[in-house]
Amino acid sequence: MESAFIAIDWGTTNRRAYLIDNGTVIDALRDGHGILQLDSDDYPAEIAGFRSRWGNLPVLIAGMAGSNRGWSEACHIDCPVRLEDLVKAIHWIEPGVTGIVPGVRQLMGGPDVMRGEEVQFFGAVALGEIPTNAQLCQPGTHTKWALVTDGSITEFATAMTGELFSLLRTHSLLAPQLQGEVKPGAAFAEGVADSAKYGLTTSLFRIRSASLLGLRSDQEAASYASGLLIGTDVGAQIDRSVGHVYLVADAEIGDLYEQAIIQLGGTATIISSQD
Repeated sequence: MESAFIAIDWGTTNRRAYLIDNGTVIDALRDGHGILQLDSDDYPAEIAGFRSRWGNLPVLIAGMAGSNRGWSEACHIDCPVRLEDLVKAIHWIEPGVTGIVPGVRQLMGGPDVMRGEEVQFFGAVALGEIPTNAQLCQPGTHTKWALVTDGSITEFATAMTGELFSLLRTHSLLAPQLQGEVKPGAAFAEGVADSAKYGLTTSLFRIRSASLLGLRSDQEAASYASGLLIGTDVGAQIDRSVGHVYLVADAEIGDLYEQAIIQLGGTATIISSQD
C-alpha cells in the first residue's frame, strides 16, 4: 500500500475517516453515516466521496462495513489473533485499492464477535502506552473488553451497555425520566453501587418509583441509570485481571467508566481513542 491512504472506522451508527500519510493523520472527519443509514449499493459512492475530498488513494476499512449487514462480508479470525493475522486476511474489494479488515471471533468461553475494536486495541498497543499483557476496554454502543497476552488478543467479551441505555431512553417506561445529562458524580455513583446491591432490573424500575415519590429528580435519573448499566458491565469484568483496566475511549465516556472501575475496586488508565 502507498504511504498515503484513507482509513475508515465504519461503525453501526457512526463512522470516522482519516487521511494518513507516512503514519501521520493529516485530516479526519466523523459523521453519522454508519451502516444503518446505508444500503450495500451506497458504498461505492461513499468511497468516491472520500477520494474526491482527499485524492485518488487506497482505502482501508475496519468495522461493521465488513459485516453481513454492511458492504461486503469479511471473515472473522479466531482468537488468539495478532495484528499480522488481520493483515493476511484483508478482504479486497479491489486488490490493493479498496480493502476491509477482517473481524475477530471467539468460540471458546462463550461465542462473541467484534469488528473495528480489534484495530483500536492493536493501535493502543502500538502507541506503547500499555504493556503487552493487559485488560483493555473500549466503551460504546457495544462495549468491548479484551485480554491482550504477549501482544495477541486472546479473549474478549461484548456488553450491550450503550445500546441498552439508548433503548431505555427512547422506548421504555423510563424514557421521561432519562432525558437529563449523563455525568460523573453522586447520582452516577449511587447507580454503580445499586447495580451490585439490588441488581439491574429491580434498580431500573425503581427509577420510576423514585420519581413518583419525589425521592430523586429527573435531572439526576439519567446519570443514575448510566451508573446502573456501566456498574453492571464493569462488575462482570473487573476481576478478570489484576484490576487495572486500560480504557480506549473518548474522555466523556472514559471518565464514567473510570469512576465505576475505581468505585468497584480497580484502577484505570484512559487512552484517547483518537490517538
